[in-house]
Amino acid sequence: MNIIICAIIYYIFREELLTFFGGRINNETFNFALEYFTYIIPGIPFYVFGQAMNPIISADGSPKYVMFSTLMGASINIVLDPLFILGFHWGMMGAALATILGQIFTAFMSLRYISGKMKAVNFSRSNLHYNPKLMKRYLPLGMCSFLSQISIVISVASVNMMIKKYGALDPIFGQPEFSQIPMAVIGIVMKFFQIVISIVVGLSASCTPITGFNIGAGHFGRVKNLFTKLLISETIIGVVAFLIIEIFPANIAALFGASGESVYYAEFTVKCFRTYLCLIIFACINKAAFIFIQGMGKAWTSAGLSMIREIIFGAGLTIIMPIFMGLDGVLWSMPASDGLTFIISAVVIAKIYRQLNDKKLSLSIS
Repeated sequence: MNIIICAIIYYIFREELLTFFGGRINNETFNFALEYFTYIIPGIPFYVFGQAMNPIISADGSPKYVMFSTLMGASINIVLDPLFILGFHWGMMGAALATILGQIFTAFMSLRYISGKMKAVNFSRSNLHYNPKLMKRYLPLGMCSFLSQISIVISVASVNMMIKKYGALDPIFGQPEFSQIPMAVIGIVMKFFQIVISIVVGLSASCTPITGFNIGAGHFGRVKNLFTKLLISETIIGVVAFLIIEIFPANIAALFGASGESVYYAEFTVKCFRTYLCLIIFACINKAAFIFIQGMGKAWTSAGLSMIREIIFGAGLTIIMPIFMGLDGVLWSMPASDGLTFIISAVVIAKIYRQLNDKKLSLSIS
């Protein structure tokens, strides 16, 4: 019910929301964004339901079912996109409809599972009631995740607004025919970054049940070894991503449909990739640490680190640095935020290692 209310609010204030996130670069860009947003809103309840059920189904011992339903939903989207956009000439409406149909499939598969295949929980009416004691214990974990996610939204909104503001002041991108380039390029860079971070999150999240079990059993050495292997693995992922960024920035952009653009587009794309993501190794380590620490029961510590990264450093530096550096300041705000956050994360990680060595850890939420 709550998500339906949110969808209604999104529809009513869709123009204001798009403006807040930097969608008014020019009329053409805004009209495309508005059309897509208008048609994608009805799919929000299906998307949220599917995403909310995924961790429950995984915790029930069926991670392969989650992977199948998610991949099939994405595959439906991928197959229908060219059919609706190029075949039926439905434009942004076709792209949105393809996405919604994929989300509906994933939501249907989730509903099918919880309706008859659940192993640990019986979803009967008698079980669907609030338990104050359980809520008091588990709500902080959800609240911390919410704070972490909303801080990312604030950070992204800040980047988009500053790109729009200082892009308009740039001698090249301030010209109407090139005004959309900074926002388009930063969107491509963020998509690539999202792909890398998705790998990081998946690897880190898979450690959570193992971490909780071993802390509860008092096997702190195993937790320490797992944490070490995770940090090494995430570092390797970051190094690979960094090399791809440095060597193939233009090729990455071409994968997102940026081939054949102007020379200004190509130059800014290379610059943006190599500047904005130059400390992606630190970003991978930071994200892995945040998730692992939350899995250890230190939800507020994890949320605090995330909010420091996204709001204090992320949004703060995105607003401050362009004052002195112009559009380049927006690009450099990302590595500056990751570098400063890494220093704080390193201190917290060192403390975690000391606690593991001293066997002074518990699963209490802190």
